[in-house]
Amino acid sequence: MNQRTILVLGASGLIGRFVTDDLRARGIRVVGVARSLSPAQKMSALDIELPILSLDAGALTRLLREQAVDVVVNCLGVLQDGPGSDTGAVHRDFVARLLQAIGGSGRAIRLVHISIPGMAEADRTAFATTKREAERLIAASGIDHAILRPGFVVAPSAYGGSAMLRALAAFPLDLPRAEMAMPFQPVAVEDIAATIAWLAARDSDDASVKSVSWDLMLSEPVTMAGVIKHFRLAFGTAGWPRVTMPSFMLDLGAKIGDFASHLGWMPPMRSTAIAELRRGVRGDPSAWIAATGIVPKTLTETIGRHPATIQDKWFARLFLVKALIFASLVAFWLVSGFIALFVSYRAAAGILSAHNFPPALVDPITIGTSLMDMSIGVLIAFRRTAAIGLGAGIAASLGYMFGAAILTPDLWIEPLGALVKTGPAIVLMFVALLMLDNR
Repeated sequence: MNQRTILVLGASGLIGRFVTDDLRARGIRVVGVARSLSPAQKMSALDIELPILSLDAGALTRLLREQAVDVVVNCLGVLQDGPGSDTGAVHRDFVARLLQAIGGSGRAIRLVHISIPGMAEADRTAFATTKREAERLIAASGIDHAILRPGFVVAPSAYGGSAMLRALAAFPLDLPRAEMAMPFQPVAVEDIAATIAWLAARDSDDASVKSVSWDLMLSEPVTMAGVIKHFRLAFGTAGWPRVTMPSFMLDLGAKIGDFASHLGWMPPMRSTAIAELRRGVRGDPSAWIAATGIVPKTLTETIGRHPATIQDKWFARLFLVKALIFASLVAFWLVSGFIALFVSYRAAAGILSAHNFPPALVDPITIGTSLMDMSIGVLIAFRRTAAIGLGAGIAASLGYMFGAAILTPDLWIEPLGALVKTGPAIVLMFVALLMLDNR
């Protein structure tokens, strides 16, 4: 059989990146496509950045022909509607164009589509309903396809919900008891990649895989508490006493996460994530296991093979703290500017007057620095401009420190040590810059 080419759409994501690298390690030619790839993800000339979701059917057809694609693996997906994220556009509309492109390519292409487990009648979110609409489009297309519905994906890397579970394992904190008892059948990302490799090796005229839909997960029932328990064993925190989060805190966290998503952030705790969590992750993998002969890796094999490394522990501990760091920096700059401008304006201006600043400059400097502080807070609040805001915050803080050293050196020894405390704030902003990446 000739060397086949696999096109992986969404090659920067948790599943897409692993599948791309794994298939290449098996000697398969893989073209990885994503809207954006981090410098570390550009492992090959076959890793391509494209505005894939904005391509029409004609452009997709040309891509399939130019790359001589035999198998398309669609790993694209978004959790929730928001700025730059449209579940209908990603899950349904794009799949419709992709099917049209495959049908018009003149090639015998197999589509492997990553979907979600569960019964359609239990779908309550736009995420779930649009995923199911895509499945129906694929089933009705007559195109050679395999719909894979993985359970909770356990991978060496962590993103979104998988990162959240690691964070819970690293802290003495449990979700509410009802959520911890939910079915949460996991699957190792290695098993997903092995399944795609198995499908890619099947001939195009193999009737047994012309139209299949499989749940990929462990057969044995597992709850969320069971998954977190294995992470805690790996982190060495299994014996810690724990506090159970009340349900209203989980709901409040979801609302805060929804608000943050409108600012461009992608927190794992959002209303859709909580709704899907409360629905549970369950399915029947027997058809998948019987067809492929793949024996799903157990949680002990995927999580418990090695104790958590120091980088695993640091990531898990800092994952939840990251939101607190950014929220506190936003509040710091907004509140400090607001107080100086509206609450204690006379006192703020009085500091300059007391140090013999020209009277004509006192008000402009006081107002200007206050507005600058609040602007820095706003910049940090939005994901797109956070790096600019943090850089501006560091520069402004250094400016305040050096300016005070020259113009008002006595402020360095005032009892409350306001300028001395600026140093740790600079360090915290530098830490936030280092933690800004999502992938």
